[in-house]
This record gives sequence, structure tokens and C-alpha cells, in this order.
Amino acid sequence: MQRIGYTFLLLLLIVTISFAATYWGAEYRTREGFVYGRFEARYKPPRGSGMLASFFTYHDITAGTAWNEIDFEILGRYTDDVQVTSIGPGQKWRNSHIHVPFVPQDDFHTYAFEWTPDYIAWFIDGEEVYRQDQEHIQQFVHPQKIMMNVWSPEWTGWSGSWDDRILPLFAWYDWVSYASYTPGSGNSGSGNHFTLQWKDEFDAWDQTRWGKATHTFGGNRVTFKPDNVIFRDGCMVLCLTKDPYLGYTDKTAPAMLWARAQGDTVTVHFSENIDPATANTKTSFSITGVTIHSAALQADQRTVKLAVAGLDAAKSYSVAALGIKDTWSPANRLGGQVQAITMVKPLTLPVKINVGGPAWRDYLPDQEWGATVEYGYLDGSPRAPGQSVAHIDVRNTTEDSLYYSERHELVSYRVRLANGVYTVTLKMAEMTFTEAGSRVYSIFVQGHKVRDRLDLALQPGFGSALEVVVDDVIVNDGLLDIRFEYVWGFDSGWGSLLNGLVIDASGSGVKAGQAAQPLQWATVCNYPNPFNASTTIAYQVPAIGMARLRIFDRIGREVAELTHAPVEAGVHTVKWAPDLPSGLYFAVLEHQNRSGSGRAMYKLVLLR
Repeated sequence: MQRIGYTFLLLLLIVTISFAATYWGAEYRTREGFVYGRFEARYKPPRGSGMLASFFTYHDITAGTAWNEIDFEILGRYTDDVQVTSIGPGQKWRNSHIHVPFVPQDDFHTYAFEWTPDYIAWFIDGEEVYRQDQEHIQQFVHPQKIMMNVWSPEWTGWSGSWDDRILPLFAWYDWVSYASYTPGSGNSGSGNHFTLQWKDEFDAWDQTRWGKATHTFGGNRVTFKPDNVIFRDGCMVLCLTKDPYLGYTDKTAPAMLWARAQGDTVTVHFSENIDPATANTKTSFSITGVTIHSAALQADQRTVKLAVAGLDAAKSYSVAALGIKDTWSPANRLGGQVQAITMVKPLTLPVKINVGGPAWRDYLPDQEWGATVEYGYLDGSPRAPGQSVAHIDVRNTTEDSLYYSERHELVSYRVRLANGVYTVTLKMAEMTFTEAGSRVYSIFVQGHKVRDRLDLALQPGFGSALEVVVDDVIVNDGLLDIRFEYVWGFDSGWGSLLNGLVIDASGSGVKAGQAAQPLQWATVCNYPNPFNASTTIAYQVPAIGMARLRIFDRIGREVAELTHAPVEAGVHTVKWAPDLPSGLYFAVLEHQNRSGSGRAMYKLVLLR
């Protein structure tokens, strides 16, 4: 009898593995096509790796040589990025990832693009963020339908890894409008060259204007279902669900996706927003042999930090969660789950990474970002094996081999670091294109643009290494984020470029081989510097005590007091947006604790 039971379970497991899950998405499209105009939507996409929610236009009568498509695609894996794309004849696409100062998934924002015979321009909340006006614009002449959809691409390098425990997901669209192109007259858009024709507030399904899709396409792991287009609370909602569920419903309990331990903290991440009452209850969690002092739900509403004691870095642990509820009504409750904990081994300084390549000398190998690693890429492609450039003598460097590998079309590279102040060096060399304008991109470090419209073929030139050194980079949330914004390129798929990355302490005296950690005495710095409207000032103290942070002008007059209060040990930040003239200023930090006192000063340059 026992043997029969085991055989049955084995067969059940095989059957379960053999049949892939079925997923349902949604697409809403106009019945009419439009040539030229301003197309605008206000919407809020869902958050989650492996999926996206879009607003776009598409010529669907013929493909190939008549392909015309203009897109906003907001990938759920990013919380500060919007992708804009044009796709022309031959399915030739040209795109950029736009860095935004907000979390698209947290609220509604307005996304618009203008399509004219001379240009295509994209706008976010009324501000132009990207423009294409090259010769290919003349190929965009076919009628395009207005479309919105939510779906899951099979291309994980683009959209991220897929875990269906994040389902269901919902994209909310408040309204959509269309204004025709009327150069020289009009009532909307750039120069009032567009005339508003209609605006649909999505109070109900206007079947004379819109249709609900019932198809799928290659590379899409979902099938569009009319039942997944619903109208609720004055919005049109596109639903992404798992069979057998359709429409605006959630019958799935939250799940732990990963857990990490570092020091006396265990971080647990859930598949969806969870109820604060159950998340902040320490008895909702247990770790064998470890005491949990507190549980705190973080700002993203799906990450919980557990303050613990008794964790041994040399041992393996799992965390159990019981009774965690989601925010649906009525709430779904996690009956119980056990998740293995990744025991973190911090990186040592300096951190050196061979981006796009294997371990080399003292450089770490490139790797994909994830919950179990301390650094890695989210996206992009390495140099293909058949594209060897090892015959090129790279100028301006003695590390030629570092530049023979690369990762291009990179959007985000992340490194986990202890809170502190660092110097970040990005190493790049153009080894593909010889003509200026072939590849142009901008670089952001911790949200601040450090290089605008970088063109390596122009400067320093083909086959020449460039090091972009960024000093005083502040890390105050345990994560260094480097972002790339693709401006223009010779051909599809090349985008941005990075060959190597080096991270070291910034003026801290931390020696090579030590764990990446914050400074051990009082320090102060700001970023960016110089700055225009505002800057972030970081100060660090070695122990709990009284901190006083003041700003002085160049002749010693105090112009601002930003902090005068007791603070915990560690890195603290404060934003300063002065109403002062251009000039040199000094940030002065005074710190008093049981062991004594300290004082630090830093120069700030304000440029109006």
C-alpha cells in the first residue's frame, strides 16, 4: 500500500511538471487607425518582474516592410524607469530607457507622444523626455490603432525573471485622449499644433471606439482575454491572471519570494503588498534557534525587516511565516510557508567587476542580479563569442583584456554595500563603432546624472579606454544603483556600454581587503557637487550622540542649520535646497558622544 502511495505521488509530480500553467492577459485597442497626432494616457502600471503594462500605437494590417509602432512600455521590474520605443519597417526598433524621479507603479502619471512627419517626441507629466527626428521618421506613415495591454514576455533579459506567485496584477488606466496634427493651429500639444478630437474617461466600454483582444503572439506567455478588461471606479483595468481566474479578483495568498540575512537583520520579501498589522507582528515569523525582536514593514509595502539575535553566519537557516495577509478585501491569508535564508558574505573593498566577462586578475566575474547575490546586471547582453576584439591594442590603459568583454544595452547595474561614502569608477571603451553618433548614452549614479550624452567614438575615440570617476557617492539604503539611459545608436540592440566597475571607499581610510562598510569617524560630504537647485548632504557618525550640521558661506557667516539633534551611529542624509546665490559654501559637522567629540568640514559649490 505504501509503494502504491509513493508511485501515485511520483506520477502526480510528473503530470504537474508536464503541463505548464496558463496565463491570461488583456489588450484594449481602438477600432480606427490614426495618422499623426498627440496620443495621451494617464495610467498606473503594476509592479513585478517578468511583465509590463503599455500604452502604444500599432499598424496591424501588414507587418514586415510596413511595420509602424510607437510605444510607452513600463516594465514592472524597474521602479524608476520608463521605456520609449519606435519600431519601423523590418521591425527595426529604436528605444531609450528614461530615468524618472518617481515610482511609476505607485501612482498615476500622464504619458504622451507626438507623432508628426518630422519627429516623434515622448512626454511624461507634460515634459518632453525623448525625441527622434532622424531620417527613419519618414517611414512612419501608416494608420496606427491606439492600444494598451498587460502581458508577460518570455525574454527574461528584457523583462526580468518570471514567478507567477506575483499574480494577479492590475494595470489601471484613468483616461486616454487623441489630438489630431494641425500645424499652425490647434489647442493642445507642442506649439498648439494639435487639436483635441476626443477623450475617453473610461466610465464604461465604448464599443463603437474600442475592442477587446482575443489573441497572443510569439514571445508572449499570456493569451489576451476580453474578461480581463474591466471598468471599475472610473478606470479601465487590464488584468493579468493565472487560470482559472479571470477579471478583477484575487484569491491568492501572499508568498515569501526570498529572504536574506546580514548582521542582525533578516530581510523577507513578499509577492505582493501585505497588511501592515500582520507584517509588523514579530510572532508572524519564526527562525529556529534565533530570537526575533521586531518586524517592520518597509515603504514598498512588501518587504519586512526582522531585527534578530543569535544568528550564526556559518550556519544555514530558514524563516517561517504564518498568518500574513494581503491588502485585498476580503484579505487572503498565508497559511504557512518556509523560506531558506541567504546568508550574506559582504563584498570587500575595493570591489572590482569585469562587466560582461569572467573573473580576471582581481576582478570578479559578471553575474545576473538577484536576491542571492551581492552585485550584478539586471539586463543587457554580453559581447557575442564571434565578436572578438582581442586583436585591438586598447589605448589609455594597461588592462586591455578588461575591454575585450562588455555588456551593452545595459539599463541597471546594482551592488549591495554597507551604508557609507564611496568612489565609483566606470570603465568603458568603444570597440565596435568608429563613427561619432553611433552610440550615445547618459549615466546615472544613485539617481544623479554623471555623464550626459556620452559618445565614446567621439571622445576618447575608437579603441581608447575611458574612466569615469565619481567621488563621494552616498549609499544610505544598502544599495548602489547605476543606471544607463540610451539616447541614440547606429542600430538596434547596442545601447549603452560598460566594461568594468571599481568601487572603493571615499576618503575613509578603509584599506583594501576590508568589508565594504561605512566610515569609522565623523565625516560629511554632499552629492551632487557642484549642484544647482538642491543637493543631498550625507554625514556619518561612529556612535550615538548629538550631531549638529550647519552651512557657512565663504566669509564664515552661518546661512543654515540643517541638523541639531541626537542621532544613531551610521550614515544620515538631509536634502538642502538653498535660496542663495552661486558660490562656495562649507558644510560643518560637529559630533559629541561618550568617547569624545569630532568635527568635519566639506566644501559645497552652488551654481545657478
